[in-house]
Amino acid sequence: MRIGITCYPTYGGSGVVATELGIELAARGHEVHFISYSQPFRLTGRDDGIFYHEVPVSSYPLFEFPPYDLALASRMAEVAEFCNLDLLHVHYAIPHSVSALLARQMLAAKGRRLPFVTTLHGTDITLVGLDRSYLPITRYSIQESDGVTSISSYLKDKTVEDFGVTRPIEVIPNFVNCDVYTPILDENVRAAARLKLAKPDEAILMHLSNFRPVKRVVDVVKVFAQVARELPARLVLVGDGPDRSAAEWLAHDLGIQTRVQFLGKQERVNELLPLADIMLMPSTLESFGLAALEAMACKVLAIATRVGGVPELIDDGDTGLLYPVGAVEDMAAGAIALLKDRDRLETMRDAARKIAQKRFCSTLVLPQYIKYYESILGNPT
Repeated sequence: MRIGITCYPTYGGSGVVATELGIELAARGHEVHFISYSQPFRLTGRDDGIFYHEVPVSSYPLFEFPPYDLALASRMAEVAEFCNLDLLHVHYAIPHSVSALLARQMLAAKGRRLPFVTTLHGTDITLVGLDRSYLPITRYSIQESDGVTSISSYLKDKTVEDFGVTRPIEVIPNFVNCDVYTPILDENVRAAARLKLAKPDEAILMHLSNFRPVKRVVDVVKVFAQVARELPARLVLVGDGPDRSAAEWLAHDLGIQTRVQFLGKQERVNELLPLADIMLMPSTLESFGLAALEAMACKVLAIATRVGGVPELIDDGDTGLLYPVGAVEDMAAGAIALLKDRDRLETMRDAARKIAQKRFCSTLVLPQYIKYYESILGNPT
């Protein structure tokens, strides 16, 4: 198949999943065309079967805000026609599904069918789409999609409840390549690599996100501060965003700044995650929890909040620990208890890796997408 993929090419979860999906599809012999305003950050530019098409957006004095959605629709139609695409797969409903709908209509006028699949990722439904300015068009674009998928049952139910969507929504979870996200089996190699981040006797707690308010990075620092009072430990934060400054100042005010490292945005997080003992994910809301899954595949235990789709990923007490939002003291106590009970920690780390392999590995999830594409192509709307 020839598949066009549109996503936000940044460090958010929807862009990561869309990019990894394209890479996996190309590895299986499909031709993938990314259509966006910049190249997705996880693309190397050297992947066989993957092509990138930039969306140019002109700025005129008449426009207070450049009309990216219209430029995207035009580029989608052009790429589909020039490259003979079979379908479009857009990630994040606003504005991508609207642009895909316009592209489909443009090509229909020429007698060409271009179906599109919309994948719902989270804040396109729980935050942006519920804004009264966007709710009607979000609902309409979802209803008019040839196919709709959701990354969790929670998000599917939320979409039906809040938007009154009546069309079927297929739940296809996020995934991870378990051959890329993998633990370091040689303990000597792992220990040597950990020395770049921490002293030999220090536990490593890690956080990975875009540092937006919903991720509660300040809570990460608060949890670690309590852990650091009890045990030799180091906090490693991967990513960047609006709440980084607040987290840095809090670490300074708590006197733990020398034990906290901000690594910024990193492209090869699969090489960092296996070095951690615990992943902290105290988010206000997660429609799935991709960072936790990537950690689990690397045999790293996640301590997270019991919100959204997270309970569909983490089995509390078995493959991770779940707490209410804002339960900083309880999260810290859970982390301390695990770090003091290495046998239990190791058992749970093993269980986390096994769940990633058995339920969320790309070898299991990719066939679901391919089967769904085939059903759309075989059933014109």
